[in-house]
Amino acid sequence: MSDNLQQRGGQDRRRIDVNEPYELRDWSRKFGVSPDELRDAVRAVGTDAEKVEQHLKRSH
Repeated sequence: MSDNLQQRGGQDRRRIDVNEPYELRDWSRKFGVSPDELRDAVRAVGTDAEKVEQHLKRSH
């Protein structure tokens, strides 16, 4: 399911959709990782941004 850009609220801000180029770019910048590292983290722990951030902190 693609993002509804008109609905920017709770759930949408906490999920990472690595299939959306702008999200991949923005979340990669936020966490200071490459897009590939972000994709790997999402594969490992899912799309929840908090879990991805924790995973990346443990990995570095």
